[in-house]
Amino acid sequence: MVFMVMNIMKTFKKLTSLTAVALIVLFLSLQVTAQVKVLDKIVAIVDDDVVLKSELDQRMDAIVAQLTQSGTQMPPQEILEQQVLDRLISERLQLTMGYDSGVRISDEELNQAVARIAASNKISVAQYIEQITLQGSSITSMREEIRNELTIMRVQQGKVMRRIRISEQELDNFLKSEDGRFVTSPDVNIGQILLSISSDSTKDAIDEVVGRAQLLFNQVEQGADFRALAIANSADQSALQGGDLGWRKMAQLPGVFIEAVEKLELGKVSQPIRSAAGYHLIKLYERRGGEEQLVEQHFARHILIKPNQIRDQQTTIDQLGKLRERSLAGEDFAILAKEFSEDPGSALSGGELGWSTPGMFVPEFEQTMSTIAINDISAPFSSQFGWHILQVTERRQQDFSSEILRNKAQNMLRQRKYEEELQVWLQEIRDEAFIEIKQTPAS
Repeated sequence: MVFMVMNIMKTFKKLTSLTAVALIVLFLSLQVTAQVKVLDKIVAIVDDDVVLKSELDQRMDAIVAQLTQSGTQMPPQEILEQQVLDRLISERLQLTMGYDSGVRISDEELNQAVARIAASNKISVAQYIEQITLQGSSITSMREEIRNELTIMRVQQGKVMRRIRISEQELDNFLKSEDGRFVTSPDVNIGQILLSISSDSTKDAIDEVVGRAQLLFNQVEQGADFRALAIANSADQSALQGGDLGWRKMAQLPGVFIEAVEKLELGKVSQPIRSAAGYHLIKLYERRGGEEQLVEQHFARHILIKPNQIRDQQTTIDQLGKLRERSLAGEDFAILAKEFSEDPGSALSGGELGWSTPGMFVPEFEQTMSTIAINDISAPFSSQFGWHILQVTERRQQDFSSEILRNKAQNMLRQRKYEEELQVWLQEIRDEAFIEIKQTPAS
């Protein structure tokens, strides 16, 4: 600053001293003004991070635009700003937690997320990007927002799911409950023909309806179109839709329907069923869930060897190839696995992995298991864990209906608890953090 002043004084040495001093004062005042110009403000300190006023304003603009577009009544400005600030603070805590725990979203995962968002809006990725640009946002900021959302989702799932425990007794109680039976019951697509009976109908009138119902059943059995018969004969409000009731949970049906539908084969029609409303013919068009779930299982064993600083990839492949040849020549695979396999979970048991279930192993492993012949030994193949040779000693078809049903119920209970536990966890991490609001949002 001193040198700058001296240069100015030299430049203006021919001016009067009063004029020179005035210019110097003006120059210094401009420098001070430039130095204190405020570019942004901190609205909150969150542990070692901050939330800036520009971030708050940007998020506010986006929320206001969404509310306006949806026609939702806008809350008072100060309340909305406080809500948005609270959300930003919560996000900052979770993003920091994700970064510290090593959560990283790859570009491939990000591209897949963008594609899913575009598909959900029934547009192409290029059209989605064009929409973002027309809204005044940059592609970089859009991708960063999605990356943050994915990071937060992964942090929440990792932290909250481990807090949720569902006991076998709790699962049994849910499956026995009315709610549990509803959730786990199969879905059926059915149609009906209703021949109504009034409460004061005589025996002869009832017999006449029974005869008509039996006649309609016989016509369907002989190939008549069920929907056409429903339009012409049914007293139900679904008649003009050919009697179609659409997809229903089995548990939603009247008790007299459930017993009949459970016994029906696809495409078949029930014998006339009596209810308080009259006589029904029920046709089963489709069924989802509830049937036997046969899954192919493999009993496999493997040898895993990992490349390292001493043994490169090709040497690893060659070593596995030699072990494969030794086993095919008659040496015991289990003994070789105990001696050479670097999988601590299976080496001591001769490389045995037990009976598989779909999704239990990485895709490379499952593909090899499903294609290799019984007792053959695969060529070396790679996975994220290293290089393997694999042998399948048995295969079987196993009914997993009960397991699939329990898994479905367990996932539902876990999801119910997740929403509740998430709010508790979010409050806990906020309570444990250092948070200082530097200014009220409205100020």
